[in-house]
This record gives sequence, C-alpha cells and structure tokens, in this order.
Amino acid sequence: MADNMTVNREMFNDVMVPNYNPASMIPVKGKGARVWDQDGREYVDFAGGIAVNCLGHCHPAMVSALQEQSQKLWHLSNVFTNEPAIRLAKKLTEATFADRVYYANSGAEANEAALKLARRWAIEKHGEHKQKIIAFTKGFHGRTFFTVTVGGQPAYSDGFGPKPGGVDHVDYNNIDALKALISDDTCAVMMEPLQGEGGVVSPDVEFVKAVRELCDQNNALLIFDEVQTGFGRTGSLYAYEQLGVTPDILTSAKALGGGFPIGAMLTTTEIAEHLKPGTHGSTYGGNPLACAVSEAVFDIVNTKETLDGVKQREQWFKEQLAAINEKYNVFSEIRGQGLLLGAAMNKEYEGRARDFLLAGQEHGVMVLIAGANVVRFTPSLVISEEDVKEGLQRFEKAVAQVVGQ
Repeated sequence: MADNMTVNREMFNDVMVPNYNPASMIPVKGKGARVWDQDGREYVDFAGGIAVNCLGHCHPAMVSALQEQSQKLWHLSNVFTNEPAIRLAKKLTEATFADRVYYANSGAEANEAALKLARRWAIEKHGEHKQKIIAFTKGFHGRTFFTVTVGGQPAYSDGFGPKPGGVDHVDYNNIDALKALISDDTCAVMMEPLQGEGGVVSPDVEFVKAVRELCDQNNALLIFDEVQTGFGRTGSLYAYEQLGVTPDILTSAKALGGGFPIGAMLTTTEIAEHLKPGTHGSTYGGNPLACAVSEAVFDIVNTKETLDGVKQREQWFKEQLAAINEKYNVFSEIRGQGLLLGAAMNKEYEGRARDFLLAGQEHGVMVLIAGANVVRFTPSLVISEEDVKEGLQRFEKAVAQVVGQ
C-alpha cells in the first residue's frame, strides 16, 4: 500500500525535477479554509491553491459529485461525449455571452486553444497576413511555449530558445501604446481583466472599453483570460460582467473545478465554427469526472448568496489589512477586487513580499506573492468571518515578525 511509505520533504529533492521549491512542511489534510500538515499543525488557507479552491477544501457537494461520478464513468476520450460535459456546457453558455464551450485540463491549455482558434479564425476569414497577437507586459497566460510567449514576463519565457513569432506586448492600461501597434495584421488582443501574477493590477474601465473599440475597428478578436479572475473570484461569475465589456473568447480554469483539474474556452457560434473536427483536441478535456465536479461547483458559485458574499468578504479583508497597515506601515496600498487581493510593499519593504509569506507559514497562515513586491490573497469564496479574522490575526503576527527583524 502506498500509505505505508514514509514520506518527508527531503525526498522531494531526491525524486522530483527541481523546477519547484515547495515549503518545508507537507500538507496532508484540508477542510474548508483550514489545512493540516504531517505534524498535525493547522494553517488558515488564504492561498486557495492560487485561486483554485473556491469552495475551500473537500467541500461536501464536490466530494459527493466526485464519489457519485466515480462509480459511473471516468474516461472515454472525445470519440464519445458524456452527460456531465453537456450539462456543464449548457450552464456555462446560459450564464455567459458564449454559445460554445471547448474543454481542456488547465488554464494554459484553454489559452492555447483560444490563441489557436483566434489565428485560425483570422486566417480563414481575412487571410494569411492576419496573424499577429498583442498582449500586455506583466501578463500571465500559462507555461506552454505559446502561452508563456504571449504572457509578458521574460523571466518565464526566456532561456528556451526561439519563441513562437507574431507576438507583441504593450504596457497594461496604456491605450496609446496599443493604438500605435494594432493594425489590420492583428488577429487578437489577449488580456486579463485584472492582472494576477503581474502584481494584482486592475485595469481602468475606460482602457478596457477602448481595447474593445480598437479590436472592432481592426477586425481583431478580444480574448479575456479569466483563468484567475473567473468563476466568482471578483464578485460576479466572470469579471467581464463588471467591466461592461464582452470579449469574443474567454478562458476559464482554476476555480472552474474547485481543485479538480479542468479548463474551458468559451466563445460564440460564429467563431467556434473555425475549429472543425480534427483541428484541435485534448485527450482528457471534458472527461466525466472533471465535468461532474465542475457542475457541482458551478451550482454553488453561480448564486446571489455566493457572489454577494465575495463582495462582503472583500470588505472584511480590506478593512483588517488596512488596520494592520495602520499599525505597522508596510504596505503602500491594498488593491484588487473581490477575493483577488494584493498588499503592495511600500518603499521601505520593497522586494520583501516573500519574507511575509514565509513568516506567515511560521505563524499558521498560508498566503501568496505576486512578484517580489505584492502579498496576494486568494482564499475560498465561502470562507467564514471567523476564519478571516483568525487568519489575519496570524498574518499580523507575521508582519510584526518581519518588521522586528
């Protein structure tokens, strides 16, 4: 039996490729917003698997859906369809601008599909010249060769040889730079409606509206990467609703499965027609297990109670983080929307976000960073007020520790 093997953190270094450097402790159990490690030590989870665990750990509805579907059907391949996949697609299209859904296993795969679709749409509809993609610096769209190139962070994309061509970047919130670059050769503009990995940076609403107008004027598609912002994270099912701007293609993952791997690309009938049978695919995309779990998540997230609750929890976090900052003066601002929040370091603590993350672990709270200067919070969308208070009390102790060093 696998559980008879004694496992420790040192074994990770012996058997795993060293592209990750995980924490010294190993979590073994989670329930709601709490996590326990091998030694039985408890943590309040404000990281949420990087905006994935939208209903916390082991939510009863998700466990029930997984157990029920696991006794029916796991995998078929896309030679066949299945009931959970169709039901979930029906719910997604009824709740959004989209008419059609393509399933993948991750955000990167969903973004890869979106970019390939945009290129194919443009070439078939307008000609071979229309193939350029514009994205934004400090954006993040995944780690496949295509998506990491489109993401505007050289730290992730450099060092692997020649990159896929036809990709340009401009600064986020700089409409003049986009206006100067976009042309009839542009097939798509890809953006996050709130940059997560790039530092929790919100767009100006007028900027996003102007991006939409420029796309329309140049016959280019607007792709919203809602892998991190989507599925309730900002207080609506998808963030585009709050901006009043509708994309042509939207990608979703992370919270879409609440912790079970699934990704999706959503688009209109007219655009979807350009991915004919055989043009793109995924072995596991749309498998019954993933779709059954995602459907259970959808039924809870896409309710007024949950979405209004996100906005309430945003206030809890912002008020208590402001109170901590009033006392210790370490943040220049608390930014973001819903439960995708960032505490940006002030000049005195510039570059030290990781110190706060590590101190947090010592004091029993799990947080994230978004670059060297931002502590990021992406907890469960249904986290209790008690857990928020307890977690932020622990985070305050971590702040006090860093300040005292």
